[in-house]
Amino acid sequence: MALDDLRKRIDELDDRILKLLDDRAHVVGEVARVKRDANLPTYDPERERLILDRLAARAGPFPADAIRAVFREIMSACLALEQPIKIAYLGPEGTFSHAAARALFGLAARYSEAATFEGVFDAVARRDAQHGVVPIENSSEGSSNTAIDALIDGDLLIRAELELEVSQCLLTAAAGLASIERLYSHPQPLGQCRLWLAKNLAHVQLVHAPSTAAAVREALSDPRGAAIAGRLASELYGLPIARERIQDRPDNVTRFALVSLEDAPRTGDDKTTIAFSLREGHGRGSLMRALAILDEEKINLTRIESRPSREKQWDYVFLADFEGHRDDAHVARALARLREKCHLVKLLGSYPRAGGSDLRP
Repeated sequence: MALDDLRKRIDELDDRILKLLDDRAHVVGEVARVKRDANLPTYDPERERLILDRLAARAGPFPADAIRAVFREIMSACLALEQPIKIAYLGPEGTFSHAAARALFGLAARYSEAATFEGVFDAVARRDAQHGVVPIENSSEGSSNTAIDALIDGDLLIRAELELEVSQCLLTAAAGLASIERLYSHPQPLGQCRLWLAKNLAHVQLVHAPSTAAAVREALSDPRGAAIAGRLASELYGLPIARERIQDRPDNVTRFALVSLEDAPRTGDDKTTIAFSLREGHGRGSLMRALAILDEEKINLTRIESRPSREKQWDYVFLADFEGHRDDAHVARALARLREKCHLVKLLGSYPRAGGSDLRP
């Protein structure tokens, strides 16, 4: 076929796609009406995940990752037609939390930035936002302690998790590396780039910022300043990228949690997060006996860490992730047995486990 004929064929296909999108929007409107009549929530992340998994599994020449990205935006736009959904995240615009929120909800959602992790949790607790997105763990630097503490102290639950590849960039308007005197960033990215900084910017003053986007704002007004942030922050604020992928580990991944007033229904491929503390005056082997309950119930513990208790000096709360859902019989038994042995057992959410076909962007 001639080039003009091929282009005409593409135009015809685009028109058909547009017509199908309109048809989908009309059906979504009917779904919204049925949900309102049944008093059901508008947003159903588990249903969206199943749709994305099904469509990606049918990928042909069109790449599976691109299918996910395209249909994520289609579902985002349709959701906005049902009822605009508001998502809180650690701001300002351009943070990796912002990028994670957009990966989960697309461009059509409404986003509300908070200055602190506590602000994210508070916005959801007050129903000013339906959901919040916070980072809880990095593959290089470990847990985000402030977010973990807010999760333990609050009443929100993890509804979903997202593992997002984090590529750190050096942003600056300075003429070269030798011209940089101050480097702004959040402590987590600074830690993720520790070796690169020691080799290339050992002479600069490190200045902590509340977020990577806030660091970019500082660097914008500092002719000898630079910031460590992501590509999204460079695009939003117009600060050029001087170096890309400066993190010490190429496989740098951050795990984000979607926090809500409710956790997720059982899918059969789930994780559960709990916080627990041992009884006052616990003796030798108390922690081992608590963990033995999980082993006896054949539960696979995937992560455990301790955080200082807010109630008593030198007392600790343990945070644990394990496979399974709170509605699984063996998990329910384990939680009941733990409550008999522990001073505190707090469910922080059961949710679909992130994996190769999960909620990645």
